[in-house]
Amino acid sequence: MANSIEFDLDGQHRPNAYPILASLVTPRPIAWVTTVDAEGNVNAAPFSFFNVFGSNPPIVAFAPGNKEPGLPKDTAKNVRQSREFVINLVDQPVAEAMVATSASLPYGTSELDGLGLSLSKSSVVAPPRISEAPAALECREYTTMEIGTNRLVIGTVHRVHAREGLFDPESLRFDQANYHPVGRMASPDWYCLTDQLFNIEHP
Repeated sequence: MANSIEFDLDGQHRPNAYPILASLVTPRPIAWVTTVDAEGNVNAAPFSFFNVFGSNPPIVAFAPGNKEPGLPKDTAKNVRQSREFVINLVDQPVAEAMVATSASLPYGTSELDGLGLSLSKSSVVAPPRISEAPAALECREYTTMEIGTNRLVIGTVHRVHAREGLFDPESLRFDQANYHPVGRMASPDWYCLTDQLFNIEHP
């Protein structure tokens, strides 16, 4: 690659690894994760280090970091206790509410308070799903890996809820025209819309 800039993530640029990688590896889907604590309080938080990684069994993974060194974020703490979570997907109508739930609040305080959102009971896990989300995945923790200060939660998906109109109920054919999730772009505050798509047929 001509005229490129090289970053040494083993050396001088190691402190800048997050903004470099989070700005380049885009767009990323957003996992808006709901969990419950031991008292039944609902926590909601977004994570863009997230994706689906298999279908047999269906698995997803996301990476909740620490609030501060040695102190896991509430989502990670709740998953460790209950081993259950719901990944709510994000489109433009709920994007601002999603970002609002990234605020750091005292443990046990719901980030959803005052945002005008509603919760729906999940089918097989305790954490509820966000009713206004276009889709939600009910998950159970398979394992959590800790690599350095990174924490990777791997979950199995047991139920999927999708807004009416996304799938044909008989053929299960997906209608891409009705689904425009928000993507995470460069750190700290950039996002993208997905309403300008193009098709390239496989050979």
